[in-house]
Amino acid sequence: MASEKTLRTCPNGHNYYKSTDCPVCPICENERKTDGAPFAALGAPARRALENAGIVTPQHLSQFSEKEILKLHGMGPGSLPKMREILGNQGLAFKTT
Repeated sequence: MASEKTLRTCPNGHNYYKSTDCPVCPICENERKTDGAPFAALGAPARRALENAGIVTPQHLSQFSEKEILKLHGMGPGSLPKMREILGNQGLAFKTT
């Protein structure tokens, strides 16, 4: 049975419908500027997962193993190739255990 969508309003005044308890406003998320950001190539859930963990640079990301990153809420295995590329472009790699 599908969850019923509820109308919500974000602090910026956008109205949107959600069927989960996720607090992210999709309109605000689409308006976020990611040009030039180190993780702009990642999907929004993966970017938010890194941000929520305080990981904002490739150098910081390289201090974690792939296994540790995959444990973050919102992170999926499909993001790993992009993150490997981001790290590789900086001469970095995920931590190996």
